[in-house]
Amino acid sequence: IIMALGQDVPLSAVLLAVVPVLGISVSLIVKKMRPLFRTMQERLDTVNRVLREQITGNRVIRAFVRDGYEEKRFRGANTELTDVSVATGRLMALMFPTVMTVVNLSSVAVVWFGAHRIDSGGMQIGALTAFLAYLMQIVMAVMMATFMFMMVPRAEVCAERIEEVLGTESSVVPPVSPVTELRRHGHLEVRGAEFRYPGAEEPVLRTVDLVARPGETTAIIGSTGSGKSTLLGLVPRLFDVTDGEVLVDGEDVRTLDPVLLAKTVSLVPQKPYLFSGTVSTNLRYGNPDATDEELWHALEVAQAKGFVEGLEHGLEAPIAQGGTNVSGGQRQRLAIARTLVQRPEIYLFDDSFSALDYATDAALRAALARETAGATVVIVAQRVSTIRDADRILVLDEGRVVGSGTHHELMDGNETYREIVLSQLTEAEAA
Repeated sequence: IIMALGQDVPLSAVLLAVVPVLGISVSLIVKKMRPLFRTMQERLDTVNRVLREQITGNRVIRAFVRDGYEEKRFRGANTELTDVSVATGRLMALMFPTVMTVVNLSSVAVVWFGAHRIDSGGMQIGALTAFLAYLMQIVMAVMMATFMFMMVPRAEVCAERIEEVLGTESSVVPPVSPVTELRRHGHLEVRGAEFRYPGAEEPVLRTVDLVARPGETTAIIGSTGSGKSTLLGLVPRLFDVTDGEVLVDGEDVRTLDPVLLAKTVSLVPQKPYLFSGTVSTNLRYGNPDATDEELWHALEVAQAKGFVEGLEHGLEAPIAQGGTNVSGGQRQRLAIARTLVQRPEIYLFDDSFSALDYATDAALRAALARETAGATVVIVAQRVSTIRDADRILVLDEGRVVGSGTHHELMDGNETYREIVLSQLTEAEAA
């Protein structure tokens, strides 16, 4: 711009007209593109969600012969994405000819006014040639910026979506001054715990009390939706109580150092997840320094040693993402072995034996009893046979504790527990 002004100041007035026109033209196009890009990202999400559901639920679709319906559903989502993508593409296609039109009109204007300046003797032909060269450089720079602005709306929408995730405050906040050492070992207590999911009308748990001591097995049983898994999730702070307290060795879990809590408490979830890698990398997830001997011992206790030995590479046998190349029962046993390798002081088993046959279940529980003799064990189960020998059984019903005691005590005095037992066992078996 400075060089152009140096050639001829009056002719530089063309720049005052060209640059604003170019800027306004680009701004109008970008303004229309921005909402379209937002819509396009949302439609892209829909296509990804439908496609992911169809891949994951492929067997269900085939079982119900819903191929046609799913094709129609995907076609609808894809058509919506196509429509908004075409509308966005048209605007993007309009950008280049708009810029080029302004560029060429500005060149014509410079030549037109420059010719009059030359004719009047106020400008040399060489100065006009130089001015045109400078004008092209200015306009080309603006045009390159325009191409960048074509990317800005989409980048802005993506950045906003990422910021929504990064800006979401976690409900589980690390303590400011965490407790880094515990005096006792393995004592778990839940006092008047209440938990309500965000936006829920009713709490999932209401004034739940639980005490689990080292060397004891505490079981939790109840109907579906009674809050059993939610109660276990409060201990490792998958979420925090909305009222009451969860204490580990006398300290509120909300005040504990997350690393200390993870070493003290280990949860085997209802649907165990295995990571892509090998058997050994999955088993060492909680204890990277574990030896091969410790891994084999944990597999033996978890009744998984036999099938791991049968794999081609043993501990180095590959595991697919999510453990899809092993059965449900094998996944559960590997997840239990992974917890045993970590050797925590509090074991939480959230219906972790549901995919096992009765013989394997019995053998696993017997081996676990010996392995975890000095630890605190809390088991959530649907099978009565899994928890009937527990030192204490907690009965949940609609988020409330409606009974606590041994199997025989509850059979004699708790109707809810008795109904659950007799739905699985005969009167004689229950006794």
